Amino acid sequence: MSKKTVLVLGGGPDAEHQVSLDSSAAVAEALSRSGRYVVQREIFKELAAESLAAMGGDVVFPVLHGPWGEGGPLQRLLEADGRPFVGCGSHAARWAMDKLQTKQVALSLGIATAPATVFHPLDAEPPIDLPLVLKPVHEGSSVGLAICTNADDWRKGAGMARRMLSEGSTAAFMVEPLTKGRELTVGIVAGEAMPIVEIEPASGVYDYEAKYDRDDTRYTVDPPLPEGLAHAIQRDALRLARTLGCAMLARVDFMLDEQRGPRLLEANTMPGFTSHSLLPMSAARVGLAMPALCAALVDDAVERHTQGSATNHDAPAVIRST
Repeated sequence: MSKKTVLVLGGGPDAEHQVSLDSSAAVAEALSRSGRYVVQREIFKELAAESLAAMGGDVVFPVLHGPWGEGGPLQRLLEADGRPFVGCGSHAARWAMDKLQTKQVALSLGIATAPATVFHPLDAEPPIDLPLVLKPVHEGSSVGLAICTNADDWRKGAGMARRMLSEGSTAAFMVEPLTKGRELTVGIVAGEAMPIVEIEPASGVYDYEAKYDRDDTRYTVDPPLPEGLAHAIQRDALRLARTLGCAMLARVDFMLDEQRGPRLLEANTMPGFTSHSLLPMSAARVGLAMPALCAALVDDAVERHTQGSATNHDAPAVIRST
């Protein structure tokens, strides 16, 4: 495939601005090492169409996280722009960013996930039994996550949620029972499931600090699991990604409950590409080091665009009640 200039976008107006910059820098370096021409740009606010067009590049690799950069608005802008871009289309991005919608799709496929409800700012008491998890519906990287094991945890977590809602930094919070077990994740690249990665945070909670600021989180690629379970989890991750419309690039997270088996946590349509990130770890196990991984994603975007699909990206499947 002939060389094309890749526009790598990082930053954005969402809470994960710095993480996005770290990821986009790693992507730009990897693409340069693969022999690609790279233009790297930092975004500080929501873009206008003419601003994106002026940035140049033949292919766009948008390494942004959060509701605007990963949840549909940027993808709509990229679709209107007309250049091939890495990642899913706007409808799929919107579906996958919405954790409650993702759960609904998972349940329609027979994939187990914990029940959840929307947090109401007037909830003085927990709407479900403790222990529980309180988290934004439309955020990533565990931004705003609160693990509530007692009444004091709940008061603190609910207070944080009310502040974030009043500031407009997120649109909604959800509450679900705390699922304990082994945390597992499956990367999806060009319609293929990567090896499972097990995450073992020293603090016991895989929060923002454990993901990006600490060096004591343990990661195991291809962890030992009961016979057939790894394949089943990879299969479910791929089924979910295909149905959501993000099988080009995604990461799907599960919690493995010892008694009840794997339970879906969420899906991510633009996984991180930092030194702590999980998708590059799993891809490396199958021979896709960072330069090869990023180059493959660019080539896949160009190929899809060349084939002339409606949006260059998979659309979510229609979910019908039975």
